[in-house]
Amino acid sequence: QVQLVESGGGLVQAGGSLRLSCAASGRTVGAYAMGWFRQPPGQEREFVAAISWSGSSTYYEDSVKGRFTISRDNAKNTVALQMNSLKPEDTAVYYCAAKRTVQTGPALGPALQYNYWGQGTQVTVSS
Repeated sequence: QVQLVESGGGLVQAGGSLRLSCAASGRTVGAYAMGWFRQPPGQEREFVAAISWSGSSTYYEDSVKGRFTISRDNAKNTVALQMNSLKPEDTAVYYCAAKRTVQTGPALGPALQYNYWGQGTQVTVSS
């Protein structure tokens, strides 16, 4: 079992930055690809970004490319999402997820294939 706990959410003005962190426990996530998803108010959960088990490959949803950066530290069992140039449409609950796979790229997009999920952290971007 893997437990994931997100932190770092909050209220920020448009154009600002936030850094989300996801701490894993129970088992090392070094063999897991990690993803960030979000669920805007009244909408379905959607893919944001993912990183391969080694950290050598990343994949982003088009609307966050160039603004968000996903990274991981396998020694610390953590994953981060640096979010810059935030927009009101980025407002959502953000979730960290783990998928035991060596896949990279678009294969990391589907939420249903992830094995473990955190409880989420709220990000609110005011205009």
